[in-house]
Parts: sequence; C-alpha cells; structure tokens
Amino acid sequence: MASNHTFSQSIPYNSLPGSSAAADQMDAASPNPPYVDHHHSAPPSPGALNIDDPPPVPAAPIPRFYGSALRDSGPQPYPRDSYASSIGTSHSPYASSDVDRTYTGSIQALNPTTEDLANYTMSSRGDYQYAGSPLMRESYRDENDSDLFYPPQKNLPDPSPLALSEKNALYSPEKRRPSKKTLIVGAVIGGLLLLILGVLVPVYFVVIRPHNSSTLASSNHSSSSSSTAASGAASPTPIAAIISGGDGSTVTTDDGSTFTYSNKFGGYWVQDPNDPFNNGARAQSWSPALNETFRYGIDKIRGVNLGGWLVTEPFIVPSLYETWVNTSTPAVDEWGLSANMAANNSFADLENHYATFITEQDFAEIAGAGLNFVRIPLAYWAIETRGDEPFLAKTSWTYFLKAIEWARKYGIRINVDLHAVPGSQNGWNHSGKFGSINFLNGVSGYFNAQRTLEYVRVIAEFISQPQYSDVVVMFGILNEPEAPIFGTENLQRWYLEAYNIVRKASGTGQGKGPYVSIHDGFLSPGNWVDVFPNADRMAIDTHPYICFGGQSAAPLSSYAAAPCDDWGSMMNDSLSNFGLSGAGEFSLATNDCGLWVNGVFNGSRYEGTYPANPPPAVGSCDQWNDWTTWNSGTKSALKNFAMSSMDALQNWFFWTWKIGNSTVTGKVESPFWSYQLGLQQGWIPTDPRSAVGTCQKLGHSADQFQPPLQSWQTGGAGAGNIPASVQHAIQWPPTTMSFATDVTLLPSYTPTGVNPTLPGPTFTPTPSATVTATTTVDPGSGWANPQDTQGAYVEITGCTYPDPWGGLLVPIPDAPCAAAGSKRGEAEAALITDAPVLTGR
Repeated sequence: MASNHTFSQSIPYNSLPGSSAAADQMDAASPNPPYVDHHHSAPPSPGALNIDDPPPVPAAPIPRFYGSALRDSGPQPYPRDSYASSIGTSHSPYASSDVDRTYTGSIQALNPTTEDLANYTMSSRGDYQYAGSPLMRESYRDENDSDLFYPPQKNLPDPSPLALSEKNALYSPEKRRPSKKTLIVGAVIGGLLLLILGVLVPVYFVVIRPHNSSTLASSNHSSSSSSTAASGAASPTPIAAIISGGDGSTVTTDDGSTFTYSNKFGGYWVQDPNDPFNNGARAQSWSPALNETFRYGIDKIRGVNLGGWLVTEPFIVPSLYETWVNTSTPAVDEWGLSANMAANNSFADLENHYATFITEQDFAEIAGAGLNFVRIPLAYWAIETRGDEPFLAKTSWTYFLKAIEWARKYGIRINVDLHAVPGSQNGWNHSGKFGSINFLNGVSGYFNAQRTLEYVRVIAEFISQPQYSDVVVMFGILNEPEAPIFGTENLQRWYLEAYNIVRKASGTGQGKGPYVSIHDGFLSPGNWVDVFPNADRMAIDTHPYICFGGQSAAPLSSYAAAPCDDWGSMMNDSLSNFGLSGAGEFSLATNDCGLWVNGVFNGSRYEGTYPANPPPAVGSCDQWNDWTTWNSGTKSALKNFAMSSMDALQNWFFWTWKIGNSTVTGKVESPFWSYQLGLQQGWIPTDPRSAVGTCQKLGHSADQFQPPLQSWQTGGAGAGNIPASVQHAIQWPPTTMSFATDVTLLPSYTPTGVNPTLPGPTFTPTPSATVTATTTVDPGSGWANPQDTQGAYVEITGCTYPDPWGGLLVPIPDAPCAAAGSKRGEAEAALITDAPVLTGR
C-alpha cells in the first residue's frame, strides 16, 4: 500500500540523530536421522532445574524506461500503468509467485501482448519458455540485448528485425552521407537525450509511476497522520534529486562511506531526499516493489531473521557476552548483560553493537541474496522499562527506525516480532531473562499479560501509520509462548485480545495495517485451524528445528529428505486450512553443537554435557563447529538440506542472517545458523528459487498448496467477521491462571495510565534552491487511530505487587485487589495443562 502523503522537498533522512556511530567421515553412510520436532529448544524434564539456584553460570542500467510517454484515454491523461504492475494482480491470468517482472515489464508498447504471452510457459524458476508457433518469433521486440535481463533470460524469443525493417524500407528516405554539421548537431542532441533519459528513468519509477495501492492507503482512518505538514510553499520536485541504482551501482551511506550494490536479480534501490517515504524500491524482479501489492499465498516469503541485533543472544553475539561470563554474576541473558553493563558504565558497548552488527550494507546484501523479507526481533524495553528492570530502555527503537529506512531503500518488507515480554513467556535467554515463566503463569502472570497487551497496542499503532505500513507488513505478536505451561485456551484468549487490539489500531481489510502473526505455541499449526474463523489477515508461525531433540551420528547426506517428510504436508495442510502459514525460524543445524547454542554454560546434548538429564554422548562437536575444515561433500550435503527445507516450508525466515565472531577464536563458532556465512562458503543457495521442486526430485509428491488463499484470509470479503460465539467463548481475561488461582484474586493493572508513544525518525532539512530551512516532514504521531483512547495498564494505587519476574515463589492472594470497572468479562472456565515449574534451554 502506498502512502498518499505529499512530502516536502530535499529532506535528508536521519533516524538516529546524535547516535554513535572434516572430513569425509561426515558424509559416510550411516543410520537415518532422528525424528524431526518443532521446538526451538527441547524443554528439560520436570524438576531438572532449580529456580532457587542461579543459572550456571558504476550506476546500474536499471531501473529502465517503462514507456511513460504512453497515455491512457480519459479527461485527464496520465501515464499508463506498467505491465509489471498489471501482471502483479490476482485477476491477471498470468499471475504467479515467481514471475520474473524484469521480463514482464512494459519497456515499450510494441512488446508482445497478453495474447502473445499465452504462447509461453513458465519454468519452475519463474522465467518464460517459448511454446508458440514459429511465426510468433517474428513479432517485434524492442529490447535486443539479453543483458537487459537480470539474470539474463535464455528462453525468451529472439528479437526480430522483420517488422522494423519493413517499416524502415517503407518510410526511410534515400540514404546519403550526412554532413559534418549534421553529425555535430546529432551528437549534441543524442547527448542531451541520454542526459534527460538518465534523469527521467528513476523519476518515472519513483515519482510518476502510479502507486498500485494508493487507494488502500487513503482508507486508513488515522486523521492525525494522514497528511504531511509543511511550512512554506512547496516547490516542484527537483527530478535530479532522486537517486536509484541496480547491480554495480555505488551506494553512499549516511556516514559517507560507499559500497558497490550487487544484485543479479533485477532489484534496485531508491533513495529520494524529496520524499523519505518513497516506496518505489524492489528487492528482486520477481518480488513486488513496496508500492505494489504483495500477493500472500502466491508470492513467496523468502526471508532471514536479524536475530541477536536488537534482542541479544549469547550464541549469536558471543563477543558481547564473553566479557561478562567470568564475573561474580555471569551474563547468561540480556538481563545479566545489562546489569553488568550498568554496574560498569558500559552501555556504550551495547549501543555500539546496535550500530555495527547490522548495517545498511546487510540490507543490501539480503536483497542481493534473493530474499524479500526480514524478521526483526524486538523487545518490550524498546518502548520502556519499569521498576528495577536493568535493560537499556528505548535505545533499540531508534535502530529499528534505521531498519525501516534501510528496508524501504532496498525494497524489503519487515515482519516485526515481539520477542521478549515482561515476566518471560518461555523462560529462555532470548525472552530477556533465563529462568521461570511469569507470563500467563503464576501470581504475576495476569498483570504481565496485561502489560504485554499494552506494548502490542503501542507497536501496532505505530506500524499501522501510512508512513510505515507498506514496509512493516507483518507483526508477530508473541514469540514462542510455552502453551504447554500455561494452557492452550488461555493463550487463545490472549491472542484474540491482542488481535482485536491490532485491528483497532489498523482497521480491517486489505492494506490496513499488518498481518497478525501468531506462533503455534509448540502445538503444531493444525491445532489452530478454526480457532479464529474469519480473522482478518492472520498468519500462523511455526519454528521447525530438528537439533534440540534426540541426537544422531547420521551423516548430513541422510537429512536431505527429512524436511520434505516432516514439514511438507504440515505446511500444505496449514496453508489450505488455516491460511497464510510459514516458518518464522529454521536453521541447518542437525545437532545442538555450537558455542552457547543451548545457553551459556549449558553444553550440548551431542557431547553429553547438557545439564538437564544429559543424554549419552554421540560424538565431539569440534568437527561441526570448525567450518574451516569442511570439505565439498559436507557443504554439498548442507546445501541439499537447505534446499529441501526451503521447498517444504514454502514461506520462511532462516534463523539467522549472521553469527558474530567469538573474541576467543576470532571466527564464527555456530556455523549451522549463519545464512551469510553459508552464502559466502557455498552451503546456502545463491538463488533461493533454485530450491523449488527439490522435494519432488527426492521422490515426494509434487502437490503443494494451490493458491489463492480464501478472500477473508487476505483482507477481502468476510475479513474480520469472527463469530460472536467465538469472541465470547475465548474472550479476555481468562478465569483461572496456571500455578495460581481464580484470576479475580490475582494482582492486576488498571488501564488508566498515559500511553507511551513511539517516536518516528527525525528529518533535518537542508536549504537549497527548492527548499527552505522551515520545510518539515510529518513522520506521524506514533498513533494511527486517535479513537483508540484506552489508557496504559498501570499499577492500582494501594495494591501490592509481587516481582513481575518471580511470581511463582509468592503466596497466592486470598482476596482481590482490582480496579473498579476494570475489564472482567464473563467467560467459560479455561482448560489448564499441568506442567513443570520451569522450562528452559
């Protein structure tokens, strides 16, 4: 959806004002691999850990001219929509997830018509192969250089001079030798034409060319952010100010450094100083530009996580933690890291990590790797902290704004994932604090769940603003909640309440705010079919890892078909029965080797050193951790595993884009988990589309989900009409709480506080011939729906609250302390699943 804002002129964009800047034996035949499970980490058995004890411690040739001189008829002539635009719609008979839009773009009107294209068939890679009569090869095509295509297309019809030669013979005057004067004039005119064309090409792409979904943007109900405030008269757009480039172009970053953009897939970046919200960039030729409609269920989501960046994890960024693992209070999670940094005045190290671990060049490389999405974990402390919570508050949000800027520049869509919430939803280190679960669990479980709903509201209100909704298109409202701990029905109640909160912020229907992504809670996607019937644009997220269960000495080559066996039918069924489905996380790990993959000091199951019921050792992790010794057979087996995983999952986000070097060894110590390293070393395919059909080649059924999704699943007819009976049956709040009691007796918050509002980026105008220093750009108020007036959840005066992170150890109250008039709807009794006191990894 494109914004309908009219933004001001020549405004440099800075969202961070003032910030600092093997062997052959690995592949030998051996037994089949173990059963594939779906857990991020296998939880330890009941009582395995004691919560009373501390944890152990040149400018590119594209975008090309799209024929803007052609005009449609009507009272107000306007440039014709490009063919790439028309083929990207669901009503087109040629719509397909991987159509190479470099070919389908209308370079000029003389190219083959849709009738002509009926003589072509599409290959599994998304390009066209000729299937028509020989006469069709004589139709006129104006592009006569295969190098125009990214990548070059080998199966297109050869350009023919037939029609053009007949025209020349008919109309050309008698040839005569041109005079010297004519040559000089022609050279001057030709030079001017080239100059004009070089200016108009990017202008057409990002200014003139109509935004396909602009009508959707205008339907947002945010009056506070529906227009751009500008002081002073707006001057005409200076066309030379728009900067764009494709493969081989030079990119200049905010700090003045440069790098060469590499994208062999027809992608191009756009940076428009006159409109910092320009959505004209495209990641690849087959991925819709940000101002075009992404057809969920048809267009494939191929993405990576930016794990360890804004929510740190020891195994992803060991260098941050290695400084603090030998202290009296070892850092095993971000809580411990933050406490150590606060005590030593070292938060500058964390901000330096934010500024350097992921940069603009990473986004450029992601687009160049054939990927069109990123999933970005975000913690609640990006918004605020309370009490004695030690986290560095609000700082990571400014870097998330940078992520939006870079994603917009390179045509990449964002799935923002609420990864860490108050009290912890799973007890693992990536939830903020390793230990007990205090979300929907124990005496603190209810008010922590209320507070988390508040943070869902704050994020939803920001990303639903039209300035950001074309870039941040999906919202994972809670990462990996442990449903077996606090009960499936209570999670259903919380999900429905969070969904309603997001839709209140965004509105209902296609183009209005993000898809709402829910994690399966380790119950498998099939358990969520028909739980939220007719929910508007809800997606199911599963994390199919095979490394955290039983370990095996099976060679890598034996894992090639495992994803097809275990995930293919699961994903087909979910797409058919639930709606949009995908893997928010997966990796190439076939065992749990890798530095701190299970957590600091937790060893590995593979070596028999995992503290929770240590299994028998299978072997040494040395061969798996030292990727520098891997031979071609190992890399080939890993690549085959990667391709079958991508094919079986269909829509996916690899965990994770990069793993940082250890300061001890100077290299990556968890290589199974790094997409970037795999690309560099050859065990990740350079073109993810090459994975299509892998499972079929391995003998599995060629049947995959047949699009499209149902209308209501993509925001069409019927979207948002969840039956009243369902709303009532699983309404919020729950009636009881696991490891606690009747919710009416538990401490709760009251929605009477002042809502925290997330700020947008800062724009600093640079005076020029077309702009004055008083020109401003509206980054939005941070609140898409001004009618959403419920206050923030805060403590009730006079009530006593237990530690939000330690509610399992306090007595259950025998009398309520709740706000008068707080939301306490009647609901059926929740079904609570018995579970151990603690889970972790």
